[in-house]
Amino acid sequence: MGERLTFRRVAAVARRLPATAALVVILLAVGVASAGLWSPVAASSLHDTVAYGLPALEAGRWWTPLTGTVFVSVPWLYPVLIVGLAGMGYLEFRRGSRVAAAYFVGGQLGAVLLASAALWAAAFLPWPWAQEQATALDVGPSPGIVVCLAAAISLLPSPWRLRAWTVLVAVVSVVFLYWGSLNDLEHVLAVALVLGVDRSLRPQGVSVREQRLIAFVVVCALGAIDILTYLSPTTGPFGTSAPVSGSWVDVAVNTLVVLVVATGLRRGRRWAWVLLVIYGALNALLLVLLGVIVLAIGLGGIEGTIDLDLSITFASSVTWVVASVYLILVRGAFRARPRAALGDTPTPDVEAVKTELRATGGGTLSWMTTWEGMSYARFGRGIVAFQRRSGVALALGDPLGPVDTRADTVRSFVERAENAGLAPCFFSAGDATRQALPPGWRSIVVADDTIVDLPGLQFTGKAWGAVRTSLNRAEREGMTFRLSRLADETWGVRQQLRAISESWVGDKGLPEMGFTLGTLQEAGDPEVRVALAISPAGDVDGFLSWLPIYGEGGVRGWTLDLMRRRDGGFGPVMEYLIGSSAKAFSEEGAEVMSLSGAPLAHEYPEDAGAIADLQKRLSEILEPVYGFSSLHRFKQKFHPRYETMYLLFRDEADLTRIGAALTRAFLPHATLRQFAAAGLDLVRPER
Repeated sequence: MGERLTFRRVAAVARRLPATAALVVILLAVGVASAGLWSPVAASSLHDTVAYGLPALEAGRWWTPLTGTVFVSVPWLYPVLIVGLAGMGYLEFRRGSRVAAAYFVGGQLGAVLLASAALWAAAFLPWPWAQEQATALDVGPSPGIVVCLAAAISLLPSPWRLRAWTVLVAVVSVVFLYWGSLNDLEHVLAVALVLGVDRSLRPQGVSVREQRLIAFVVVCALGAIDILTYLSPTTGPFGTSAPVSGSWVDVAVNTLVVLVVATGLRRGRRWAWVLLVIYGALNALLLVLLGVIVLAIGLGGIEGTIDLDLSITFASSVTWVVASVYLILVRGAFRARPRAALGDTPTPDVEAVKTELRATGGGTLSWMTTWEGMSYARFGRGIVAFQRRSGVALALGDPLGPVDTRADTVRSFVERAENAGLAPCFFSAGDATRQALPPGWRSIVVADDTIVDLPGLQFTGKAWGAVRTSLNRAEREGMTFRLSRLADETWGVRQQLRAISESWVGDKGLPEMGFTLGTLQEAGDPEVRVALAISPAGDVDGFLSWLPIYGEGGVRGWTLDLMRRRDGGFGPVMEYLIGSSAKAFSEEGAEVMSLSGAPLAHEYPEDAGAIADLQKRLSEILEPVYGFSSLHRFKQKFHPRYETMYLLFRDEADLTRIGAALTRAFLPHATLRQFAAAGLDLVRPER
């Protein structure tokens, strides 16, 4: 059964990608017929007849660019090439079989013929490498595969397109400079052909983040050379050399230094930029010195013979100088000050944020931006409330301030955060913020804000039966509803609320959550109201806290925060408290009542992506503790309308840091032992 299912899947892929499948079949068939699947083709008598290269063309074997394509030089390359054909498969999937076949055939023939022409011209120079490669023969479809891979990269969405191009160009360039065989020259020309056709590699005008990422990849590639030259001799166009002598300790230390400096570049640190520019300048001076030495030897200005192996030195200096030129061109990207204020100075305090809220209004979560642990970035009248967590500038909700300034505030915050080396993102933001973000940002639904419109609210009809029943039962059992402020309650009532909360927290194994979930400390604010359910004996059976929703000119509604009940108290106490609160708010003239969006309770489609997988996993772990899904279902009893809340982020590369930032924002006081007890593997990248 399993074998038949696998066969069906392979057949389905072959029908969808006929050109790629045909090439795989041809390669394998020729490998079997020629014994190339188990023995090197170079050892076969067929090699000189079918292999392509300048000698074959000079000898009149014009067919070799075609025949050499379907042979593979050594058996271990078969799986490598078949995996590499994934690029052709993606190209065929996106643009069709004719386009994919044209790229492969045209790229293969073009790279092979251009390499022969280039070596024919270079062989006239006193250049040993060119003269040696001009006599070489080669087989294999790798130039065409590289062309298809490059063409597939050009179809990727931004910013992945530029990142993939950077990696591909870095790999083929480094391999060519240090090991430069005929095949490596063909790969460089294959990439150049695609760049000449579609010109999708356009690093100019890219974001600061992408400039830093390119620098990071380039420096890591140059650092990798240190390890490769230690392990392998080089045979590049600048000459040959034996493996570098020295201990593994030297290589390990050099690699560690390169990684530290490269990480500094990725984060936009100025010190890393200065170090590498100085190092590049030293390499430029070394190139000048090498040129003088070579010129002096060539002119006979130095008597005798100087036995110098300069191939690695020359190649390394050239690559570092090129990298330094790039760093100088994008020098503005390396001025990050991670602890500097993200907005205009002076930075607003909590009272300034509250003043702005009262003046221009906000959303259902805006009052949460006044809680402890928030930082603020001001841009004119606009304010963004955020937390710095795990290298992320984690903004909560929509920006504050006049409505007509909020789009500019969003863009300014993103720019300042990126300049500081932080990953900006917005949690539980609305559609207006999503529309204001730069092109290419991703979004995913993290919650549905549940809103009850209060004008004309009546608990009549079958749909409101559960709420109406709880109100009637409370009246029969002598329950009392009271809407007040925590500071106005007696010491005895406050102690009861504290005892209920402590009992609730003690049963969970994790501390109370933060960020968008408050505690009694936040409920004690004079502008926050508490709803109490008092039993005939004077006991508090349950309580709620309500956060103000400001509109222009005053409070226009209330957002539910705390929900706590006493064990053994009145059964439907939550329905009673919310229903009674809704009636009271409606009578006061409030417009809306938000029951909040339960975090981690949104249902995602199967293809929602990595951040949805993270939220599902967190939800599964924390559901027995906090009951987000059951809370979401409970709120449906009040028949709310829904407003979508999004997590907004640049792209999938930020998701690891964002996941760690959200975990720490919601559970700022949880210990590693508590996370382990809950089964949560917390990822904590370096800040």
